Formats: sequence, C-alpha cells, structure tokens
Amino acid sequence: MGRLLFALTFFFLLSTLAFAGSWSAQNLESRKDDLYPEILRDEAVARLNELGKVSDAEAYLERTFMSPASVRAGNLIRGWMEDAGLRTWIDQMGNVHGRVDGINASSKAILIGSHLDTVVDAGIFDGSLGVVSAISALKVLNARGKLGNLLRPVEVIAFSDEEGVRFQSTFLGSAAVAGILPASALQFSDKSGVTVQGALKENSIQISEENLHNLKYDRDSVWGYVEVHIEQGPVLEWRGLPLGVVKGIAGQTRMKVTVRGSQGHAGTVPMSMRQDPMSAAAELIVLLESLCKRPEDFLSFDGHCKDSTVQSLSTSLVCTVGEISSWPSASNVIPGQVVFTVDIRAIDDMGREAVIYELSNRMYQICDRRSVSCIIERKHDAGAVMCDDELRRQLKFAADSALKRMSDNQFLDEVPVLMSGAGHDAMAISHLTKVGMIFVRCRGGVSHSPEEHVLDDDVWAAGLSVLAFLETHM
Repeated sequence: MGRLLFALTFFFLLSTLAFAGSWSAQNLESRKDDLYPEILRDEAVARLNELGKVSDAEAYLERTFMSPASVRAGNLIRGWMEDAGLRTWIDQMGNVHGRVDGINASSKAILIGSHLDTVVDAGIFDGSLGVVSAISALKVLNARGKLGNLLRPVEVIAFSDEEGVRFQSTFLGSAAVAGILPASALQFSDKSGVTVQGALKENSIQISEENLHNLKYDRDSVWGYVEVHIEQGPVLEWRGLPLGVVKGIAGQTRMKVTVRGSQGHAGTVPMSMRQDPMSAAAELIVLLESLCKRPEDFLSFDGHCKDSTVQSLSTSLVCTVGEISSWPSASNVIPGQVVFTVDIRAIDDMGREAVIYELSNRMYQICDRRSVSCIIERKHDAGAVMCDDELRRQLKFAADSALKRMSDNQFLDEVPVLMSGAGHDAMAISHLTKVGMIFVRCRGGVSHSPEEHVLDDDVWAAGLSVLAFLETHM
C-alpha cells in the first residue's frame, strides 16, 4: 500500500511538472507572439537591408538630397507606409509622409520621423531605423485592427535631407516643415552648380520662394514630435542596454577658415622668408584641439563665462576639423591658400559662443604673427535643444515597458537618460513643437561608416518601444 501511494504521488508530481513546463513554454511562445517579431524585427531588419542597397554609388552607400537613389528610397518607404494602412504623399521638399487620422482627424497630430538621406560611405541604420521602426509599429496596430483607435492623428515623415551632404546645409527637409528654412536656401548650389530648386525641378517638383512657406505646419495642429535614432556613441553598449532616452541635443557651429599666404617654389624660398598658410593652418588646428580639450585653461571668468559654463564645456565640448584643402596642391609648391572646416558642439550655447570668440581671437593673432591672412566664416549655427520633460517621461516608460516585455529578468536596469552630441531632425522640429527621442544601441558606437551595426533584437526593441508609446495614445 505504501509503495502504491508513493508511486501515485510520484506520478502526480511528474504530471504536474510536465503540465507546468508545457504551460510555461506555451505562455512564453504566446508572449513572444504578442511582441510581433515577424513585423518589428524580421521584416524591419529586411527593410533596413533593402534600403541599404539603394545607393547612388556601387561600392558604398550614398543617398543625397533628391539624387536618383534618394528618390527610389522615398518611393520604397512610401510603399511601406501604404502597406501599414497610412495615407501617403510627397511634399514640395521631397519629404515622404504617411498619416492615419485616428478617432479625431482634427486633433493635434503626433509626428514621428527621421531622415532617408545618408552621408558618403554610410551605414544602413542612421536615419532609416527611425523611419522603419515607426512604420513597423503602425503596421502592428493595423494588423490588430486598432489603427483607427488612436486618439489623435499620427504622421510618419521620412525627411529628404538631414545630413546636408549635397548642398552643405543641414535639415532642408525638417526645416521646411518647421517653417525655419529661409527662401534663400532654394538657391544653394551643389558642386555641379545645381540649385536646391533645380534638383527638385529635375524630379518634377515645382517650388518657389513664394510658396516655400506653405510647407510649414501650423503649430496648433501638432501635439509633439518623436524620433528614434541610433545612439552614434558607446554609452548604451557600455551599459549593456538596447535603448535610452534623450535629455537634450548639443548645439553646433560649423565654420570655414581660409588662410592665405605667399605661393612659391618649394626649393628656392628660404624658411625664414616664407608666408606659408599650411604651417599656419597646422598651428590653428592644434590650437583648436588644445582649447577644446582644456577649455578651462583658455576661458576667463569675467562674467561672460561662468564657472558652471566652463564645467559644462569640460564634459560636452567637442571640436573637429573634418575637411582640409590647399591650392594649388602640388608636392613641390608652397601653397598660396589653405581652407579647412571647424565643427564645434556643446550642450551649453553660451559656452559654445565663448569658445568661438576665444578661438577666433587667438586664430587672428597667430595669422598676424605668421604674416598670413585669415578669414573665418560661420556657415551653420544650431542652438542646443532640450527635449520636453513630459514627452521624455512617456518615451522612457515606453522603452522600459518594451524591454521588460522582451526579457524574463524583472530586475532589468532602467532605461538611461542620455545627451546627444550629434544633430538630428528633432533640432529643426523643436522650432515647431515639443520633441522627444529614443536612442538605440549601436556596436562600438560607430556611425557614419559601413561598420555601423544594430543587433536584430535591438531593432525589435526600437519598434516595440514606438508601439508601446502609441498604445498610450489609444
């Protein structure tokens, strides 16, 4: 009797464990299905790879404003928007729009976007990830029959130009929507002499200085703007987390420095008699590096630059010389002219201006000492942008929710709040409405390179976070 009771008890325990294991596996599989990996991960990754092959160059990825590849990419994105159930159109600056009206078409709309253009020799995630993730999240709602349950309209925008590669002017697409693009921008020309207006006309888009303002969205028609973007930095990878939310975006200034000296024969002009713009430019560039590494050694505390400003600069200031050219650029000729670019970024606008002021003064002094002329031109300015507190909290909740749904670890670290040193379309759109951003981990923090890489599951997490955010507006 005892043996029989033991056997029955043992059989019951085995059955219970088997049932529990089966239920757990089924529940896990069911939970996985609720996360829509086939749309938010598999299809999204396939689309990113497909976009990555749409290029104006054969050996590398390059899509610039209104180039043939850019137009093809825009048409591809438009098709994906329609597949997600969105009404689509292309505006007079080449931006691709997809919109769903939700319950109330007259309510203020949520804009979600990023850019479809790339730098030269680009990676496949910069810009494209934000567009594809937004479309994928809306496709999930459409598949669930809940697209019409949104409390307000949602509009995805693939901006035609953010990088500024072709016309050396960033945010052409988003600045037009925000209403801050000057009419003169239509006459900016590329290296071939084609203007912005001409590039649009080549693609059957007619725009004039008079009707450019028609692209501006009415501030009262927009609730806010959300952008998903790769971090382009190493913090998330170092923290071991797929997602982060953005607190603010550093302001930036781009300058062109032209140094002119005395052109001459490399073998006949004595060193003591030279007015060499290349040597002068080298000293100017080293000055830039020194100032930006140790701003506290160069900036004075005279009321124009406070201690807190210098402290902020010590953690956020970055300076870069990205281009340099000489004329006539021959190995046996002392150049007559050297031109280089300067890119300065910091989260503190006052501090950035202080750096530019001090840098310019010291550059002029060096040029005077070396008997060369120096012209410093400011080509681009964008003030620092702070993300909206409430929108940031909503996005943080959405990102936390997405990661916890994807993980069995209930003690997962909270999504971190980061600063962005890179510029984004959110900077332009901040002139129209409140903005918020989600960052996605990228391998090694590498961007603007073919080595740019995002894990498939991190693409999934990005799409799921957008979905979680949209679900709070239903």
